[in-house]
Amino acid sequence: MCLMGGRSKGASKIATSANPPETPSGVPTRRSESGKGVLLMLLGMFLFAAVDTGAKFLTAELHPIQITWARQLGLLAGAFFLIAYHGRTILRTSHPKLQVLRGCVAVGSATLFIVGVSYVPLADAVAVTFVAPFIVTLLAAFILREPVGMRRWIAVFLGFVGTLIVIRPGMSVIHPAAFLIVIAAAFFAVRQIISRALSDTDKTATTIVYTAIVGSALLTLPLPFVWITPDSQQVMILVGIAALAGVAEVCVIKAFEVAMAVVIAPIHYSMMIWGTFYGFVVFGQLPDMWTVIGAAVIISTGLYTLRREYLISHGRI
Repeated sequence: MCLMGGRSKGASKIATSANPPETPSGVPTRRSESGKGVLLMLLGMFLFAAVDTGAKFLTAELHPIQITWARQLGLLAGAFFLIAYHGRTILRTSHPKLQVLRGCVAVGSATLFIVGVSYVPLADAVAVTFVAPFIVTLLAAFILREPVGMRRWIAVFLGFVGTLIVIRPGMSVIHPAAFLIVIAAAFFAVRQIISRALSDTDKTATTIVYTAIVGSALLTLPLPFVWITPDSQQVMILVGIAALAGVAEVCVIKAFEVAMAVVIAPIHYSMMIWGTFYGFVVFGQLPDMWTVIGAAVIISTGLYTLRREYLISHGRI
């Protein structure tokens, strides 16, 4: 699951699709290459699913903090590149405390997801994370005072119903660790809200750099206490996770630069396909009927919400 780095910034554009996205230099771009954007987003989701699969595989032997730390290295490498390219001016921010808070929340989200996915089938975990956009709507209404109509409230309610169908609390069908993934999705939503608050004053690249640095520093502190020396195979997987996560971040950022958010955002739900694919190929796991039904409810209401956002932003409602 992409719970750290560039995807959050892209996702934050979903609710503000009337505003053009920015390149890392902060220059607005014209979103016209829809085909290219869709392909980039598909590739990004495919790679993020591969990252989640590698992380789940490693949790059998390594600590989740160690895995998250290695994953964060891909984003950190990208941050160093941005600093080298743009200079230290990229570190200028109007809200340093919010930037630090965003990095902390991003780390918490990613770590909780990896802990949860160590117990929960990959496709089920991915389905649960789709609740994040609905939590964003709730937080935007109560924290940012954004107007939310009755239809969107109904969509939020149905989204949570879909999540309950997947988790089925009290039925001992899915591991209780699924609730850690719900918390991870909530943290992800908080990060989205912070991104909205920062978007008016700070460049996208500045937010990426702060998230990378703060996240890496925070994860390094407990690392000596949980470190397990990986074998050669594990080292290769850790390096692969970091590299793929970095490439996936770039793909998603570029997707939102070259195509309209309303075209790109629904591709996020392809994670369910990739999660099911990897879960079956690597772990021999397939989602049951109720997981598929719950995911269908969540995705349907999510697509409806995205459509409403688009119509509202273009003055068609």
